[in-house]
Formats: sequence, C-alpha cells, structure tokens
Amino acid sequence: MSTLKKLWPVAGLAACLLVSPVAAQYAGPKSNANAKQVAEILKNPVDDEDVVVQGHLLRQLGDEEYLFSDGTGEIVVEIDDDDFPRGEPVDDKVKVELVGEVDTKRNNPPEIDVDKVRIMK
Repeated sequence: MSTLKKLWPVAGLAACLLVSPVAAQYAGPKSNANAKQVAEILKNPVDDEDVVVQGHLLRQLGDEEYLFSDGTGEIVVEIDDDDFPRGEPVDDKVKVELVGEVDTKRNNPPEIDVDKVRIMK
C-alpha cells in the first residue's frame, strides 16, 4: 500500500480537527430573522415571541424598566442590571440592540422582557 493511501485517513481527521474550532468560535452577527419594529410589536403583540429591536433607551421609568424607541414607536422594556454590557455606559444617545421576548400582560400594553443588550457601533 502506498504511503499516500496510508496517510489519507490521518490527513482527513487532521483537517476536520483544524476546521471545527474555527466554525465554533464565530462571534459575528447572526441572522436577524426575529428583527422587528416597535410599531409591528404594538400593532400585533404575540406573547413570548422572540424579538430583536434596535434603537435607543429614552429614559428609565423605574427599577429595571426603560422607555425604548426605534423611531417607529415607543415601548416599555424590562432589563435586568446584569444584562447590560459591562464597562460600557448606555444613555439616550447610544444605539442599542435588544434581544428578548414580547410580554403581553392582561389589560396593559405589551412590553419586551430583554435578555441581552448590545451596543451598536
């Protein structure tokens, strides 16, 4: 058997090992299939729907509650303090991306329960 034929399975395994970690470490943007506008959410709120919105936190309304706007409308968002990026201050001038889910409470306007805040650069 030739040396090439003997080394072929080893070379294939090595190639797989070299490629796998690179793909697993991808940290770039993902598809925004859940991207929504606030106006869409307010018009047709779906409880527990996963959403991604981009805009500005206009002001704090209470403990972990903020008023958010993307230019199409305003909605109350609930953000736990530990869901903000560490070491990066956020104010009404900073554009953010919020990842979370719609929360429709009985007799109240819909809100977004935020799982992650990302600063847009």
